[in-house]
Parts: sequence; structure tokens; C-alpha cells
Amino acid sequence: MRIHRAPLRYASAGGTPRSSQPRWRRRVLACTAVLTLAGALSFPARAATPPSGEISDASPAASWSAGPFAVPNTTGAAGSPVCDAPQACDDYTLDVKVPSGYDADHNVRIDITWPNSAADFDLYVLDAKTGDEISAAASSSDPETVILPAVSRTYTVRVVPYAPLGESFTGKASLVSIPADPPPSTATPPTYGNSSAPDSIDDAHNAGEPSIGVDRKTGAAMFQAYTSTLKVTYDAAGNGTWQDKSAKTANGCPQGSSTSLDPILFTDPRTNRTFESQLAGKTALTCFTDDDGESWTPTAGSGINSGVDHQTIGGGPFSPNGPGALTSYPNAVYYCSQDIADASCAASRDGGLTYGPAVPMYSLLDCGGLHGHVKVAPDGTAYVPNKGCGGNQAVAVSGDNGQSWDLRRNPGSTPGDSDPSVGIGAGGTVYMGYQNSDGTARIAVSHDRGRTWVDDQRIGGSLGIRNTVFPVVTAGDDNRAAFAFLGTTTGGNYQDTENFHGQWHLYVATTYDGGVSWVTVDATPDDPVQKGSICTGGTTCGDDRNLLDFNDITLDDHGRVLVAYADGCTGSCASGGAQNYDALATISRQSTGATLYGAYDAADGRAVKEGARK
Repeated sequence: MRIHRAPLRYASAGGTPRSSQPRWRRRVLACTAVLTLAGALSFPARAATPPSGEISDASPAASWSAGPFAVPNTTGAAGSPVCDAPQACDDYTLDVKVPSGYDADHNVRIDITWPNSAADFDLYVLDAKTGDEISAAASSSDPETVILPAVSRTYTVRVVPYAPLGESFTGKASLVSIPADPPPSTATPPTYGNSSAPDSIDDAHNAGEPSIGVDRKTGAAMFQAYTSTLKVTYDAAGNGTWQDKSAKTANGCPQGSSTSLDPILFTDPRTNRTFESQLAGKTALTCFTDDDGESWTPTAGSGINSGVDHQTIGGGPFSPNGPGALTSYPNAVYYCSQDIADASCAASRDGGLTYGPAVPMYSLLDCGGLHGHVKVAPDGTAYVPNKGCGGNQAVAVSGDNGQSWDLRRNPGSTPGDSDPSVGIGAGGTVYMGYQNSDGTARIAVSHDRGRTWVDDQRIGGSLGIRNTVFPVVTAGDDNRAAFAFLGTTTGGNYQDTENFHGQWHLYVATTYDGGVSWVTVDATPDDPVQKGSICTGGTTCGDDRNLLDFNDITLDDHGRVLVAYADGCTGSCASGGAQNYDALATISRQSTGATLYGAYDAADGRAVKEGARK
């Protein structure tokens, strides 16, 4: 189950998800408190002042305000907001007048802000002539931000008082320069081979939101798709063999592979223990295996008072600044999840058998977006990234084994649609990959545990990539990392099921110089992952939510990159036919090129080829 508000950049199409899993996201408010406050307030709503404005290359900024607002308009939680009540929405007409080609190095940025961060306003941008929704920012962030190409056009900027608490808002539209991308890396691009699950495997075609880990002792990749745990082994030529190793009563896990609101898998690269977890409300049905799925051990599942949604499991060394191991298992295990008003993490000190109480990482007053997967650094620092904290994306950081958490924002980012991801190098360097509010893929680097960020840059600009979803990041040596995402060279609203016709591919960017420069490759050049729109808006979506909400990435013992994804365009679609909305379990595995471990660089151009395993 994915609970969240309306999508951050778009209007989602009506309908229900193609997957049979009951997945949906919508932020749930304490409605009684909001309505009680609304009834106690009697401020009259006011129209935008002024009601219209213009920005141009000669006059690049315009502002307006409106309010105060007393009555909530929560209709946007189910899709596009309804504005048929008096002053339920506020509209401002924005004219953009710029020379042809101005969008090559400029964007239109629209922000709305309000004084009390406990309140919540949502931002929608419509075509003024047709009323079609072009973009939206409908999280709990303050400010809400939309970024658009700088082209001449007239917009209706609609602000919806989702939970106004008697507040007014201020809007600003401005033309902003697009920062120049640094030169791409001159490193030899790696290449990738793709392997998919055979039809004989349960959930082979129900693999939305896959997760992946690698047992570095045996080389087996462990892949989770809904209630199925799959083991993939590779021969010397890089061909994958898929086997079903799902957790069941027969192999020691009676709670596994039966029901799920969300699946997640994690393999600890140090201990090679794999955890398979199925969400079950405020708890989880979790087992682990130490022999690649031949046998499974049941666990308590999660911490007391864990959240109802968006669970993630991760682990790594204990920090010396907090309580350590209770058993011989050397690493901490974290179960993090999202609840109605906050998100929390519970830590296990006995190898994942039991967990302490869930400790809040942040509340809705701090972050309205959903969090990504928990990652643990070699020094024991734990990180959980979030896509919408105020006007930025951020990481929640714990340096004491989950006893307390600190929220650290990336000031160069704006809230996005997809969960961000972090990868952590051997020396503690943090790489955060994210989808910016303009849809582009960006990555930033921190050398001080997320307190400051450097080398924040767009990825894939040289390939013409204009829209992205599902960023995932991993790292090996401290100066080496990989950043994978689904991308398309087609611009515009990729949520528009009727009018968006782009083709999506899996891209992987790699840095060998600590994030200063990146080399980006198309890992699926001859086989689109999806054609047309991709919706991540929960049950308000139509068939185009077949891929659900995220992908995953990991490394093997030689530092080869493996990306788990659901292939949404198979069969005749892959050979030129129409989109078929599949979700085929697939792994893209690095086959040549320098890996993320320099110890395996070859002398003849640093190429690691198949057959190099010990």
C-alpha cells in the first residue's frame, strides 16, 4: 500500500492500477482537526492580487498574493482538484513572452509560499486556452514549485487551499537561467546485458517496484517481485538463469509469499544475509535467508509502532556512537516506513530477528514527500532520502544506530515525483540521485554526511534526456558510483496519457572521479522499457501505472552494476508494436567496462569482462 498525496508535478489520469496489488498513495490528514479549525475561522477568501501578470526577457519576474483562506479543498487528493465552490481555488493568469529558442538555457519557475508551514497549499498550472493541466506541485512542501520550459504561452496558475489554516499565500513567477552542465566524463562507457524472468515463474510479469541484492559469496542475485523471491545466477557469458526461491511454509517462512501490500528485499553485502519483507499494515511479514533462499528464518518483522506504508529494509555496520550488537551478527538492520503524520525507523541489534521501537525521522511539518530506501555507510551512518522537504529534497541521517535522526536538505534541489536514492562510497562519500521538479535527472555529492552538497548536476543532458522517473544509486570505491533511471528524450507532461508519446529507456550514468563528471549510457538501446506515459500517482492512474513506483540497484563482488527494473514494453511492443503495459522482471547487468571497484581494473583500458569471477 502506497499512501500519499496527489502527484507532485502532474495531474494523474482517472482509473485504477493494472496491478492486482492494492497499492495507492495519498497523504491522510487529521481531517477532524482541520475542519474544526476551519469552522472556527471566518476570514473571507480573496482573489489574487493582482489577478494577472507578465514575465519576459526584459521583465523576468512577477508576483501576486491571495487569502486568507479558511475552508480546506481536499478534492485534489483523488486527482485533479474540483473548483466549484466559492473561492475553493484561486486563479492567476500568467503571460510568458520570450524570444524563440529562449528555452534552450532558461526555465519558467513558479513558487507559492505561506507563513505557517503547518498549512498546505497546492499548485497547478493549466493551459489558459484549453484548461488542460500542464504541471503541478501537490505535496506538503512549502514552497510548492513548478518548473516549465521558457516558451511564449499563457497559463492559468491555480492555487488550491488543501489545508489552509487561515493562511494567505504569495506567488512568484520568474525566468531563471539553466545552469550549464559540466563536461561529461571521458571514461570508456560501460555496456550492459539484460536478462528477464521466464514465463514459468510466478510474478514474472508482475514485477513493478522490484528490489535486488547480491550474495557476494556465491554471486547469486536475489530479486523480489511482489510475493516472489527469485534467484538469478550468471554463467561466464553473462547469461542469467532464474529460479523461484520464494519464502514459504515448506522452506521455513509460513508468513511469506502469501499476501502483501508492498514487497521489499535487501541483501547485506558484508554478511550475505537476504531479507524478504511483505507489508501488512503497521507491521511486516519478514523472513531472512543465509543460503540464497533454500531455507528461510521468520522474524518479528518490524518495530513497534512502525508506519503503514512505503517500508524499506537496509543495514550495515554499527556506529560507535550508539548501542551495538546483541548477538554474533555484526551489522545493524533497519526497518523504515511511512505513517500518516511522520516516518520512522526501527533498528535491529540481533541480525533482524527483532527490532526496537520505531523512532520518528521527521513529521509532515518537515517533509511531505515519500522516502526512498535506507542505506548505511561503512562508518555506521544511516541515510533515508526524501523527495519533498520544504522546497528541497533531503536525507534523514542517523549517526547513533537509529536512536535519533537529523534532516539535511540539498539546497540545490526542488521536490520531485519519484523517490530519491543514495549510494555511499567506501570512504563515506554520499551520492544522492533524484528527479528534479522539472523532470530531469540530477545527482549531488556530499563529503560531510549530507550537511553540504557539491557537484549537483543534470545527468543525460548530452543525450537529450528531458524526463526521468525512478532514480537509483549505488557506490563502490569512494570515487566511483552509478546512477540509473528511466528516461525519455520527449519533453512535456509525461503523465498525460492522451498526448505524451515518448519512448522510455533504462539509462545508467557512472562516475570514476567522485561525481565531478559522469558518463551516461542507454542500457536498453534496442528495447524500450515503456512507450507513452508513466504514472506514479497511485490508484488515480490508468494502465500506465504498470511499473509502479521505483526500481533498485546493487553491485556484485567485482563491482559490476546490476539494475532491477520492470520491463513494461515486451513482445510485439518491443519490436515496434503498441504499448502493452507489461511489468516483466528484468535485470540489466554490467558486462564490460570499468566497474565500481578499481581493484578489478584491467591494464588494457580498465575493462572487466565476463569470466573474471574468482
